[in-house]
Amino acid sequence: MSQALALLAHPSQVEALITWVSQYKPALAAFEILTTPELATAFRFDVRTASLALEELKPLEAGGDIELAARVLAADLTAIIFFVDAEVFVSATPDLPLLIRACAIENTPLALNEATADLAMRGLAHSRIAYLIFNPVAGQGNSHQDLALIRMILEPQILLNVVITKPDLDPADQARAIVATIQAQPESDPGTTMILASGGDGTVSVVAGAVIGTGIPIGIIPRGTANAFSVALGIPIDLRGACNTILAGHTQVIDAARCNAMPMILLAGLGFEAGMVSRATRELKNLLGLLAYVLAGAQQLANQDAFEAILDIDGERIELQAVAITVANVAPATSVLAQGFGQVIPDDGLLDVTIATPSNRLQGLNALASLATSAMVQSPTDRDDLLCFRAASITISADPPQLLVVDGEIVEANPITFECLPRSLMVFVPLSST
Repeated sequence: MSQALALLAHPSQVEALITWVSQYKPALAAFEILTTPELATAFRFDVRTASLALEELKPLEAGGDIELAARVLAADLTAIIFFVDAEVFVSATPDLPLLIRACAIENTPLALNEATADLAMRGLAHSRIAYLIFNPVAGQGNSHQDLALIRMILEPQILLNVVITKPDLDPADQARAIVATIQAQPESDPGTTMILASGGDGTVSVVAGAVIGTGIPIGIIPRGTANAFSVALGIPIDLRGACNTILAGHTQVIDAARCNAMPMILLAGLGFEAGMVSRATRELKNLLGLLAYVLAGAQQLANQDAFEAILDIDGERIELQAVAITVANVAPATSVLAQGFGQVIPDDGLLDVTIATPSNRLQGLNALASLATSAMVQSPTDRDDLLCFRAASITISADPPQLLVVDGEIVEANPITFECLPRSLMVFVPLSST
């Protein structure tokens, strides 16, 4: 099922179609509109419909009917709205029999007058609509096969509009444009339009960052190396399981955060974690998968130096020497440096701060082991060289300045301010994970 709609009319019904379209323009903005060159000209010259984005077919008599029928048979058309002339027999409109047969074969809605067009639009307006932002270079699988499987599972129940990320486009801009499109449709029912992100944690973070605070639900279809966000929320990391989670429709409202001006849904790290992520290159992840982080972590541990840190936590100042500081909003057990409390609660309105202050590398290894144990038993660590806080806001200054990793992306910033955004992100999750 595609999010494309064909608008056609007999010459005597053009004005009636334009009037009808003007009434449904906010809802129609969610669809790719196909029409004939003659109708496209009429829409553009009428002030009521001039702003519609249109894709022109060939004239029906020049093969446009065949083009449309092919789109129908390819399941690439949501519905056809064709205002016919009641005074003209169907058989006298040569393009209609072909479209009627194609729609009958594919079970595609075909509305022939205003009343049936109203019914079709009311049904479509109550359908679940999804914009899927798909990163084709994520993970190690075949992206074409992955997308085909996602469409096969979702499209019988969801009107799916696929947006492919591209190297020359910022996916954050793509996500923000989709959010703006959804928010510009005030007549659509709230909660019926969703945004889906398919890729690694970087893709998920960027898309979620655009959705924070909008009330638009986000679905995750993980295809990355670590898939930390999905793992932390119990979202299946296989394509079928993730798609079925979205179809089930159960959501959880969780916290998000901001790191300076950047949105953050997972965690940020200074020192050890940032160095580890910078060492785990794309080539290494493609070669070793999750083991890339293990190897990078071992290399970083051997080279990590301590740094002076000043922390303002909810208005209270602390000065200390650290080798790693992690600020977590959501984190799976595998994000060891975030596990000072044994688990990170995604909807408590607080950020988890874990600070490692070992005096030598042996203590550092022992601290990592202690954090891993805390994650397994979901119990706070009790080591003196691991400090843990929960806070709504925190500002960190480091001397010398340290690399900072935010949701897997390396950035430079000093000082850094983190702020929790309580219950600002709605995510599709399995019922058992809440």
